[in-house]
Amino acid sequence: MTEDEMRKRLTALKIEHRDLDAAIDALSSASVRDQLQIARLKKRKLRLKDQISMLEDYLIPDIIA
Repeated sequence: MTEDEMRKRLTALKIEHRDLDAAIDALSSASVRDQLQIARLKKRKLRLKDQISMLEDYLIPDIIA
């Protein structure tokens, strides 16, 4: 995967992460809460966060001072 492809993937993951956050908020504020669905969405959101962190770590190398 090229650096450009990684940056595009990172952008897509961040958008999906934001969308999941909105979906979780909407489900949480609904009159009938589906706790199982909310838990699944939160788990997916955590996996996305891990993938985002991994890509960011790869694209932005540590600078040793």
